[in-house]
Amino acid sequence: MTTTTPDLDADGVEVDVKPRAISRRTTGSDRVFVYGARTIGASVLVITGGVGLFLGWQARPTLERYGLRFFLEQQWSPDTDVVGIAAVLVGTFQVALVAMVIAFPLALLTALYISEYAPERIRSTLVSLVDLMAAVPSVIYGLWGALLIMPHAADLAIWFDRHLGWLPIFAVPGGRADSPLPALSQYGFSAFCAGIPVSMMVMPMACAVMRQVFSQTPPGEKEAALALGATRWGVVRAVVLPFGRGGIIGGTMLALGRALGETIAVLLILSPAFEIKWSLTEKGGNTVSALIAGQFNEATASQLSALLAAGFVLFLITLLINTLAATVVNRSRSGAETG
Repeated sequence: MTTTTPDLDADGVEVDVKPRAISRRTTGSDRVFVYGARTIGASVLVITGGVGLFLGWQARPTLERYGLRFFLEQQWSPDTDVVGIAAVLVGTFQVALVAMVIAFPLALLTALYISEYAPERIRSTLVSLVDLMAAVPSVIYGLWGALLIMPHAADLAIWFDRHLGWLPIFAVPGGRADSPLPALSQYGFSAFCAGIPVSMMVMPMACAVMRQVFSQTPPGEKEAALALGATRWGVVRAVVLPFGRGGIIGGTMLALGRALGETIAVLLILSPAFEIKWSLTEKGGNTVSALIAGQFNEATASQLSALLAAGFVLFLITLLINTLAATVVNRSRSGAETG
């Protein structure tokens, strides 16, 4: 038979002790923080939803008038009642593709070096330098690409045309790459030239996400791999990269969403052309954001509706990409660890 020892106070008098009820209600500064965070989060959703509703409402006349033809037509000539975004959509993805091909390996290797190889004394400096790249105005990247990078990019495009011209993405019709003095004007002002400065603009974003995820790798797993005789690269390949797979994918997709919407750098470099160019190194092209920025000031009411319709399509694309990126990160092991 089990006996229960009574609870006694300091004077030895038996007291009745009941379990204390735990309250989940926030008080004081905790309540201010909770309601403040909820308000800010709700405001972001309201603003984003408001932007989408505004663009959708303004795009309605254009979508009702042109229907599916708005997405299949290449030419953009409101004066002749011919309006379509097929060419600018292809150009948008071409510039983003070039940017991501360059930015992805740079972001991944930079994140790995900072998190796994850089000495502790310079790690914070490297993080600050990479983050500082994101603070440089886009017009500066555009001028840098147009004045400094584009002549060298045109030479590289000539090399692509000479040696890889059998691939449609590198062939330039009428470029005459085999001539002693090929026309550089045929190889500049292209999606390839525009994608280079855009890659430098989106690289810090992808690098920051990857580096943050790599830093959350469980130290015990890394130490266990080292104890089993793995090299530092072996630890990165067997532990860090698998753990950060979700962050790699999420950071890349977030950078892709930024690349799709870049405006000023593309506007300064890419020569406007409303036709689908399958070659990345051929002069001419356009993107949705550059189209809007270039024609917004001179647009009439109907033309403005068409421009906002193009912006609405870009808004939906970037929203979808960012949502998928957040979903991938949250469902990954690294996202669960950091959540």
